[in-house]
Amino acid sequence: MTTQNAITWPEKYLPGTGDNFVSNEVIVKGVTADRVWHYLTDTSEWEGYYDNVADISFPDGGGPVLKADLAFSFGTFGFPPLDARVVEFQAPADGVPGRLSWTAKQDGPPEERLDLLHAWLVEDLPGDRVRILTQESQIGRPAAALAEERPNPMLNGHQSWLDGLLRAASE
Repeated sequence: MTTQNAITWPEKYLPGTGDNFVSNEVIVKGVTADRVWHYLTDTSEWEGYYDNVADISFPDGGGPVLKADLAFSFGTFGFPPLDARVVEFQAPADGVPGRLSWTAKQDGPPEERLDLLHAWLVEDLPGDRVRILTQESQIGRPAAALAEERPNPMLNGHQSWLDGLLRAASE
């Protein structure tokens, strides 16, 4: 029997306890975790393959390549740039999945407040395959409103990110 690695969730963002949760996954042949990792962690590549991200900046310096504890901001899903911080960063290695997650927040009155954790798992699988799992857990009224929309914009947006990431990594 084969088991799959999973996202590591801080208690605050545990799926199913917040206001919105989405999960997207692909498993494909012919691309490596290292190649995917490059396009995922280098934010200067994001706008080239994902059209739902803009205004990426690094208020404390650093970037464009993500690393542990790096602060950055970016706009997505119509929100003004969210304040984000990398909370988990582990590059993929032989037998070890790549793990990347960040928190992002929008302050303001209750109807605007948003707090989320977006996590990625990237791993090589036997048979020249790669698995990419991305999940996001959100807290706040804007998240609850997104969860009610059909089709779900978060689910579709993250699938678009995955598809673009794979296209870029496969070129």
